[in-house]
Amino acid sequence: MSSDPTTRTRAERSAFRAWVRTHHPDVGGDHAEFVAGLERMRAGREVASARTPSPGAAGSAARADDVSTFRRRGGLWLLIRWWRRMRRREPRVR
Repeated sequence: MSSDPTTRTRAERSAFRAWVRTHHPDVGGDHAEFVAGLERMRAGREVASARTPSPGAAGSAARADDVSTFRRRGGLWLLIRWWRRMRRREPRVR
């Protein structure tokens, strides 16, 4: 294994992925808590990379403003979309 402090272990990556799966806003998590968790993760990465600078790392860190989430439309909107699609279709009668 590399002695580079920016290299994360498999267990750390697995734990972070599990955290994202439970706290992501698309699965019902809180957006503010998710962004704060990403900021903590990025801050830890920046501290580790400050010890060993890598080429091109300056200015490449994303901010919390870069995180955006959205929800898919559901319910009645799906029915309306289907109805519009059927209305535009050619009739099947010959």
